[in-house]
Amino acid sequence: MASPVSLGTVSARVAATLDSVASDVFGVMGNGNAWFLDAVVTSTALQYTAVRHEAAAVAAADAYYRACGRLAVATTTYGPGFTNAITPLAEAVQARVPLVLVAGAAPHPARAHDIDQRALALSAGAAYFEVARDDAGRITEEAVAFALAERTAVVLAIPYDVADARSTHPDEAPAPSALSFARVPIPAVTAAEISAAASLLAGASRPLILAGRGAWLSGAQDAASALAAKLGALTTTSALAMSFFSGDDALGISGGFATEATAAAIEQADVVLVLGARLNPFTMRFGHAFAEDAHVIQVDLAEQRTNPRVNTFLRGDVAAIARALADALPPATASAWDRAVLAGRAERLEGDELAADGRLDPRSAMRRIDTLLPEDRVIVQDGGHFIGWGPTYLTIPAPDSLIMVGTAFQTIGLGLPSAVGAGRARPESTIVLCSGDGGALMGLADLETVVRSVRRGVVLIFNDAAYGAEVHQYGVRGVDETPMLIPEVDFASVAAAFGATSAVVRQLDDLAALETWLASGDDGVFLADLRVSREVVAPYMHEVVAAATAADAD
Repeated sequence: MASPVSLGTVSARVAATLDSVASDVFGVMGNGNAWFLDAVVTSTALQYTAVRHEAAAVAAADAYYRACGRLAVATTTYGPGFTNAITPLAEAVQARVPLVLVAGAAPHPARAHDIDQRALALSAGAAYFEVARDDAGRITEEAVAFALAERTAVVLAIPYDVADARSTHPDEAPAPSALSFARVPIPAVTAAEISAAASLLAGASRPLILAGRGAWLSGAQDAASALAAKLGALTTTSALAMSFFSGDDALGISGGFATEATAAAIEQADVVLVLGARLNPFTMRFGHAFAEDAHVIQVDLAEQRTNPRVNTFLRGDVAAIARALADALPPATASAWDRAVLAGRAERLEGDELAADGRLDPRSAMRRIDTLLPEDRVIVQDGGHFIGWGPTYLTIPAPDSLIMVGTAFQTIGLGLPSAVGAGRARPESTIVLCSGDGGALMGLADLETVVRSVRRGVVLIFNDAAYGAEVHQYGVRGVDETPMLIPEVDFASVAAAFGATSAVVRQLDDLAALETWLASGDDGVFLADLRVSREVVAPYMHEVVAAATAADAD
């Protein structure tokens, strides 16, 4: 066991500064961060969760932030430990997650086999800060403030040759107020801009409000709901803001995960107010979500509109602008929506117990599982074809109860560590992970971390013995499927070896094992190995294929 680090060392200064603004650290021990982790566990109140892969450290920290809103902190060594963390680091940057990756750095001077970590971090979009003997506290404060203000991931590097060196920085305590209240600067929106947008909304016959994750982060629920009520608008959300709106005028999710009734209603809107959503291709149904002549007003903190479809862009805080728009509306604004469009908004295909190939139909399985899970749940999604089942068939209590790490950068394999981070952030809730067999195998080492660290969790493996997304995107276009197939893995046995309760689910009656476990109220992790069919294709995947086919034709 390492001897305690002196409180006057560079690593201890970094740890003490982070202790003033963060609660948790996720990481893998290595020579480059050994002294930092020693300081974390011996000299701070930070809670350290060990994961089994460096990518998992960053993904867990990312999911932790998304589930509770507290600063994400991860740590790795330098060299190969750092390169292992790049994919989830890029994801955090693109998802605008305030995250600090405390990484070792090569000693000075660099050796022949060392890499340029700064260049690698910058290529992923992350800012790079490096501490020295005389500025460890100050540089740490700057890194944290930058991450919070810009909502982005930063690398905080500790060169190996100074990690255990005595800091020459003064010994005064860090000033948490300087860090805790760093926020995204709020640009001023002019009265003329508000008036013009309010006039567009007041003149709409069928106004629609679409809220995204940015609206949730700004605390805009009340303001957006009040604005919708005053306008007589229907409401919808992006995938990352599910359950932001409630009530009779809520259409549910927009885009590729929408029901046919919801998608048809959205196409009827003549003015669409987008609050804190980036309008990515999936939310936009690859450009077909809105009517061609609909006027789209976007409110966001981005420097400019994020989709060419936007006609009017207002840069600023979503909650503040929603309130200003409501105040600028005339006293009575009546829309001409025919509320009949709301019929069928929640209706999805029932599915059969078994598909034509004799394997489980994921739609019917998810319907049954939704009735078994407790209300207090956090749904964690890995990436893959099966992503079309969790958000559409499971009840999502609130936007921060659906964690989708990987969607921004379009990666898979981050589901298991995401469950770890969500479990630390929300220990009172049941953590429900949805993962495919491909993604689960990619991050399999951290199934052990899930079993060890999550108080109560359910892991659903959609086991179709394939990379399903590739089968449905490329197999149908004539690409040989051989590289897309995976030998069927017995995940239930693997989970049992790690200490979880588990069952193979080949038919709906096999879910009785999960039902019994949930009813027991026991802590622990249950893994359900769902042997699902590849023949049942998620509706959003048809849109992906149609868009790709059209691009091929061009």
